Amino acid sequence: MKLEGKVAIVTGGARGIGEAICRRYAAEGARVVVADRREAEAEALAAELGNGSFAVPVDVTERQSIDTLVSTVTQKAGGIDILVNNAATFDLAPILDITEESYDRVFSVNVKGLLFTLQAAARQMVAQGRGGKIVNLSSQAGRRGEALVGVYCASKAAVISLTQSAGLDLIRHKINVNGIAPGVVDTGMWDSVDALFARYEHRPIGEKKRLVGEAVPYGRMGRPDDLAGAAVFLASADADYVVAQTLNVDGGNWMS
Repeated sequence: MKLEGKVAIVTGGARGIGEAICRRYAAEGARVVVADRREAEAEALAAELGNGSFAVPVDVTERQSIDTLVSTVTQKAGGIDILVNNAATFDLAPILDITEESYDRVFSVNVKGLLFTLQAAARQMVAQGRGGKIVNLSSQAGRRGEALVGVYCASKAAVISLTQSAGLDLIRHKINVNGIAPGVVDTGMWDSVDALFARYEHRPIGEKKRLVGEAVPYGRMGRPDDLAGAAVFLASADADYVVAQTLNVDGGNWMS
């Protein structure tokens, strides 16, 4: 098992990609901390996982909540070996319709929340003196602009940039910071995404989701489990020499 004996925090871990990563990490021997605002769902998942896994409520937009997450995990599990920054939110609108409220909300979770969760976990890892692994979830949207998705694209481009900067800075402490850029993934969030596209592109509900799935070279939308293997690799000793990279896991949608 690649993660045996490791303590891994997964933010946004109760559903979707986060849940798939939690399940795979537990199968690989990790003690998983399901960190999510959805307390009941997080606790139910942690109970399923075993390996001493547990849930901690967190709102990554609040520094105190982040600090409480790190201190709680450190006290209860003895330290932190892996952090997966998966918590994220989405919005879309034409450039002329973007609101300050939408911008603040998306960047507060996707960029500010990710950065300060990374910082808090990295400080603990440095104090422990045994290194660690940090995996940031970006998106294919961070690789390019999209007409209706300016704020989200910009937030995920920022994740790629922060992954590079943090990776170059923290590797001296034997902390590997890397990222994953999923493509279109069939989670509950995509129902909301599809509805927004339907509104602005005047499409029937479900059509956008069908079209983007058909456009993937692999032949279908991704599934949460498709991301879990990359998350295990980047959290394991197999990736000790991988630094400041963002791995595309998108069925061939983007090549870099």
